[in-house]
Amino acid sequence: MSADQHNEDVKVLHSMGYAQELSRRMGVFQNFAISFSIICILAGGIGAYTVALGAAGGGSIGIGWIVGAVFALIVAAAMGQIASAYPTAGGIYHWASILGGKGWGWAAAWINLIGLLFVVSSVNYGVYLLLRDLVLVPIVGIPAETFTGTHLTIAVAVITATQAVLNYVGIKATTILTDFAGYLIFAISIIIIVGLIWGSPVPLDFSRLVTFTNFTGDPGAGTWPVTGSLFFAFVLGLLHVCYTITGFDASGHTSEETRDAQRSVPKGMITSVFWSGLFGWILVVAILLAMPSVEEGAAKGWGVFGYTLESSLMPTPIKWVISIGIVLSNYLCALAGMTSLSRMIYAFSRDGGIPGASKFLRKVSPTYRTPGNAIIVGAVLCFILGWVCGQDANAYIILASGCAVFLYVSYIMPIGAGILAEGKTWTKKGPFNLGGASKLVGVLAVLGGAVLAFVGFQPPYQLVGEFLAGAIVLLIVVWFAFERNRFAGPPLTPEAVAKRQAEIAREEAALGGAG
Repeated sequence: MSADQHNEDVKVLHSMGYAQELSRRMGVFQNFAISFSIICILAGGIGAYTVALGAAGGGSIGIGWIVGAVFALIVAAAMGQIASAYPTAGGIYHWASILGGKGWGWAAAWINLIGLLFVVSSVNYGVYLLLRDLVLVPIVGIPAETFTGTHLTIAVAVITATQAVLNYVGIKATTILTDFAGYLIFAISIIIIVGLIWGSPVPLDFSRLVTFTNFTGDPGAGTWPVTGSLFFAFVLGLLHVCYTITGFDASGHTSEETRDAQRSVPKGMITSVFWSGLFGWILVVAILLAMPSVEEGAAKGWGVFGYTLESSLMPTPIKWVISIGIVLSNYLCALAGMTSLSRMIYAFSRDGGIPGASKFLRKVSPTYRTPGNAIIVGAVLCFILGWVCGQDANAYIILASGCAVFLYVSYIMPIGAGILAEGKTWTKKGPFNLGGASKLVGVLAVLGGAVLAFVGFQPPYQLVGEFLAGAIVLLIVVWFAFERNRFAGPPLTPEAVAKRQAEIAREEAALGGAG
């Protein structure tokens, strides 16, 4: 990065009242890679496959994925425009505060934080379940009945701890791994697609892609309760793609570690969603076409991919490569999620958003230039959330549903505020500008997010809806009873920014300059 570009990035950050404490080591590809890694089509695309197939059958895969991916791309475009104007760590919180006021930003921060906790917890549950079902049982030969909930708990604790350590030692190490994850996801996806199509035990039947079958209830292994409406079943199945293509706010959360952030961040968001949507569709379609029987696959529930892979005629060593690659990709997906989570905790704490702990959580390691305390606390909370949801495959679906619901609700909060603020308080946009399409894209994003939130807490995952409702009520009570007067929020006025300039100089000097 040139000195001029670095100075410009720092200048933009200073203009919003923040010091350059984190190290800007990420370029446009690295920013893309961290969102692409956290989206990880080999995580939700495979792990949550039953959510779509067990809803409206093949049509939920062939058509539903396209519908959901287009919606995700609309949300990414709307968020990218805001990120281009305000490139800060913990983007959701800062964007919502600037466009909707400090109370709106405070609420968005908490909802986004909860969503990110669900991200890491759900994917790490998936890491264990995939390791067990794709590697330890079929390859190593360990009997399936020997695995218990205790094994899951211990494994998830170890997995989460290692991700925290990797995040702590530096953004450089994490960036190398997430860059690798991007290549790995592409490579393994291509091997799966070619291998399944080449080794399909049945003739390829493309009519499956547009054939809708109501598999709710027992035919879909109880993934969804029985509904008499095929259309409603299709809507339920959209949770599959929307859970998979989420977490792309990671590009925004790492804004302060990205070079030329006003251009690189929106590009990272949009391209990660586009390529995930395209490759993801080809991947899920290949699985559907190579399935010996759609009816039998739907009845397998969580094990539908294992059933399809085991039935394939491709050579066994290739199956092993696929299985190990999927597990590793999921691990790196959660690693990227941990990065996003810790930066959100850090950014929110920087403005005193977490009572009694903000000073502790906003500390940056002078050695590694990472928010070490935020990383550790985030890891512990992820483990606790997963443990509360249960120790089985059903807990994974609950966590996946919570991830999609909380994250997309947090996404539409700054977007919705932006619709109202545009042309009024929001007059200066960044290099990425949707122009005349801005409000239309924003409205479509908000409507889509509302539908997804409704779908995400339908039975049997109503626990997520109860959690969301409880969180909203609690946030309202806490805000008006305590936080409205205590919480100052981010510096939103020129006077507030100017007041922080001396503090910015001290913070950067303590870390050896603007990294």
